[in-house]
Amino acid sequence: MRSIAILLSVFSCVSLANAEQSSVDDTTIAVPSGQTVSFYESLMDHPEHDIMARFRFLAPELPTRLADMSYQDLEADLAYLCESFALPRLAASDPAMIVISLAQAPTEFGTPNPDVAEVFEMYSRDGSTCAWEAF
Repeated sequence: MRSIAILLSVFSCVSLANAEQSSVDDTTIAVPSGQTVSFYESLMDHPEHDIMARFRFLAPELPTRLADMSYQDLEADLAYLCESFALPRLAASDPAMIVISLAQAPTEFGTPNPDVAEVFEMYSRDGSTCAWEAF
């Protein structure tokens, strides 16, 4: 079974020297599990010449949901956000990887915050769908 990286805001620190940040809007989205999440920000960075697109969402109910959700339900939410939100916004670019994350509260990217629950998954583009990638 694929395992999700469930973190308490322990993002691996990456170089954001060439990163582009974008806060699009305060769009709220109902994901398949029924929780409502809101778009927080997107980051485009260029680790070792490949583009990585990161889409960060806020999910205030995340700690409670993690206690009750199966991995399949959580992954369905993340895949849904990748396909319905991220892919349409990547029309002009072709990132090597797409990272979708949910966080209980806003955090500064790359700065650990043990008080904030956070989960993420990585995908590659497979036509008009997102293909899960092990990392």
